[in-house]
Amino acid sequence: LSIVIPIALVLILLLLFFAFKSVVYSLVVFSTVPLSLIGGIIALWIRGLPFSISAGVGFIALFGVAVLNGILMINHFNDLRKRNKYPMSTDKIIYKGCPHLLRPVVLTGLVASLGFVPMAVAQSAGAEVQRPLATVVIGGLIVSTILTLIVIPVFYRLVNANALLWKRRHNGNMVKNLSKVLLT
Repeated sequence: LSIVIPIALVLILLLLFFAFKSVVYSLVVFSTVPLSLIGGIIALWIRGLPFSISAGVGFIALFGVAVLNGILMINHFNDLRKRNKYPMSTDKIIYKGCPHLLRPVVLTGLVASLGFVPMAVAQSAGAEVQRPLATVVIGGLIVSTILTLIVIPVFYRLVNANALLWKRRHNGNMVKNLSKVLLT
């Protein structure tokens, strides 16, 4: 697990970079991974289950599913930005995009977590292997889905506000440099 989990995380980050062609948006979506980690750990603790190989596999599956909601949100925000004739502010994009995304994001997390309920409550032979895996996925998805709906819009706003400030600062320096060249 000490080898497989880091490799899985690097692969997820790499795939996000290929999807967005942006390190910044990849990191914004990747921020859902620690959110899901919180939920998985809390779920194991509540149920009194130990961290095991199957729980580790559950974390890997959880990371992949949790990232899907972030991809959905960032893609929708970027589509709103590109689709409109007149440039929309980042706040307006988030204001219009979040209500539209509420149902798909919640349903994605709900359906994925409900699919693991039979494994989480199983009492038959082999259930001791299934229970930690399912518990991690269910707990992680519940917490991750709720926190993703808050964190991704906040990070999207911060990233775009910083990009706008950098652009203004950079353009201001270009004007100063150009005026120096023209005046000399």
